[in-house]
Amino acid sequence: MSTQLTPQDIQSIAQSGEGYNAEFKVSVPSKVKELTEEICAFANAAGGVLLLGVDDDNNIKGVTIDNAKRSAIQNSLNEINPHVPTSFYPVEVDGKTIWVIEVNSGTQKPYALSGAIYVRQGPNSQKLTTVEQMRDFFQQSDRIYFDESPCSGFSMDKDLDLDWFLEFQNRAGISNTIGASQIIQNLKVLLPDGSMKNGGALFFGEKPEQFLETAVIRCVAFEGNNKTNIIDDKTYGGPLIRQYEQAMHWLKGKLDVRYEISGGGPRIEYWEIPETAFKEAMINALSHRDYYDKGAKITIELFENRVEISNPGGLTSAIPPSEFGTKSHSRNPLIFGLFVRINMVEQVGSGIGRMKDLMKTADLSAPEFKMDGLFTVVFHRNITEKSSGKSSGKSSGKDSPENWAGVKRIILEIPEISIGKSAWKILEMTYKNQHITIPEMAKKMKLSERAVEKNIQNLKELELLDRVGSERSGHWKISVNE
Repeated sequence: MSTQLTPQDIQSIAQSGEGYNAEFKVSVPSKVKELTEEICAFANAAGGVLLLGVDDDNNIKGVTIDNAKRSAIQNSLNEINPHVPTSFYPVEVDGKTIWVIEVNSGTQKPYALSGAIYVRQGPNSQKLTTVEQMRDFFQQSDRIYFDESPCSGFSMDKDLDLDWFLEFQNRAGISNTIGASQIIQNLKVLLPDGSMKNGGALFFGEKPEQFLETAVIRCVAFEGNNKTNIIDDKTYGGPLIRQYEQAMHWLKGKLDVRYEISGGGPRIEYWEIPETAFKEAMINALSHRDYYDKGAKITIELFENRVEISNPGGLTSAIPPSEFGTKSHSRNPLIFGLFVRINMVEQVGSGIGRMKDLMKTADLSAPEFKMDGLFTVVFHRNITEKSSGKSSGKSSGKDSPENWAGVKRIILEIPEISIGKSAWKILEMTYKNQHITIPEMAKKMKLSERAVEKNIQNLKELELLDRVGSERSGHWKISVNE
């Protein structure tokens, strides 16, 4: 067991809040077994610390534990089978006594309490009771969680994305007075020997794909409804959160998005398929994919009539089909817990239900879920609306810019965009006539076709203009994105 925590350590953990590796109790519960269940769950995961005397708002209150209660807690901890070493001790913090129960990740998993296995899922502990659940949870035989394994070759000095780490610290509400090394320690992303875990490398590494080639998101757009012709193909790497952001940006540029603008206030975006539904599906894929499968990537496939988001690894047997959508089980609990910390998970176990509700509210078909080998979410697009002109890329809907001036105003709001007169003229012509040809544009502008093509290429690189479909039967689409 490691050296006992100091008062400064306790304050740091309390400020960071509860999570995958930390649990707070303001007092000793009437049933001390509740504490043991948490410790058992920590031992079956990455280890953790339970602080007695800290409330749910992360305030240090202090607690008194007499000898009888201390003995009862210790006896209860000894009931974990096989025996797991724990540290149970008091620490004085600003004149208040905090009792600490600390446990490392166990080396003899699985650990059971009263015939049941408890595991950590995000900031909560979950009880597994069936043999099938237990077998699947530990990845068969002697395999362990991929995100808990060491990432060979990862260097904290060279490979950490410091800008994202500082952003994570802010988004997680962790005080900027706490040093990076202390936060890393609190998050349990390092192994006892100081090496980075795979989960830490994937979440905080600048280029985790250097260590795991398939740890990327591939975004592919197809012409029509089958995979015959690819019209766009992008692959995004970097920290998992950056992969998510880049994939969402790619989707936004491909789908129809309308805007509502009221007075001088910020515009409201409405995606043809709810943006939050994509968020749920993508965070699910990044958290729950089977990273042991080194032959497959997370893929987003865009068709004229649907969008499919797939990740390696089907539904785990820890979740019976009858309970699909009501329970959560992650193949990578460390990664999942880090997403929870930055509020990218609304409520553990509710993502499937939320996707269904969002599609229903948007008057779209319910999402389909395929679970054989790959886990795939299929979102169906509204073909009726697209065939009536929505696919032109124009903004539509109440109070949205229905004319070229409105679209131009939106583009001008984007600070990093700067284009010349010819490019503006091309955008205006493609807005007013989505089927206009390059020769027609060249004739109207009195430019060479090559000059028009060069301007179009620049607009594509700025993600302001896109060609949907083939040169012969396709059409232009203006993307007025942030």
